[in-house]
Amino acid sequence: MTTLSVQNVSKSFPTAGQPLEVLRDVSLQLSGGQSMAIVGPSGSGKSTLLQILGTLDRPDDGTVMVDGDDPFVLDDTELARWRNQKIGFIFQDHHLLPQLSVIENVLVPALATGKTSQQQIGRATELLDSVGLADRVTHLPSQLSGGERERVAIARALLMRPALVLADEPTGNLDEETGERVLKLLLDLTRRQNKTLIMATHSPEVVPFADRVFRVHDGQLLTTAEAQPQIHSVPKPFIVPN
Repeated sequence: MTTLSVQNVSKSFPTAGQPLEVLRDVSLQLSGGQSMAIVGPSGSGKSTLLQILGTLDRPDDGTVMVDGDDPFVLDDTELARWRNQKIGFIFQDHHLLPQLSVIENVLVPALATGKTSQQQIGRATELLDSVGLADRVTHLPSQLSGGERERVAIARALLMRPALVLADEPTGNLDEETGERVLKLLLDLTRRQNKTLIMATHSPEVVPFADRVFRVHDGQLLTTAEAQPQIHSVPKPFIVPN
């Protein structure tokens, strides 16, 4: 089943002169378990595309379908609820809340639906075990390394079982070795859970790990290579909840 279908998406922003066209007739399709890297320099439109795919911004033209749903027909309240259920976000700066423990940070997406359930707490615990942080559940973000914080962000993004996971420079603030370990973990987790993963990055190190690779050039999404899928091992424990 196609998880993500994007057809002829365009986006521009007003300027003092002519509108700045950032995306032009962007189309793509991805299914569950597939990963895609979008490469390009800063300002090329990678983050804008991720913002639209994550429904944080609306396209000027074109359609975005996730699991057969068109989110942009929803009003703002319905869209926020839909986004919480269908989209998982992983940011370069992880955006963990400093006053909350590790497990409380993972449970943040569940708070939008009200009180967290025992089932959600159990899933958060399992996810933290999956990313190797079972012994860090009560720690604060300030007590973690950069790589550990990013792993918490991965667990948080997967809590609500989203169809689509979006990662904006997920290894940008990490050293090369830590970044590679986090990247392998992210890819392995999303593949095992049959999630669709899209990463925006300017780091060439990400390219060999993605199933498909595109670059944004002059507002268009262009194929640069078809990277061979690779399943990478990560340190134990690694038991991924369904």
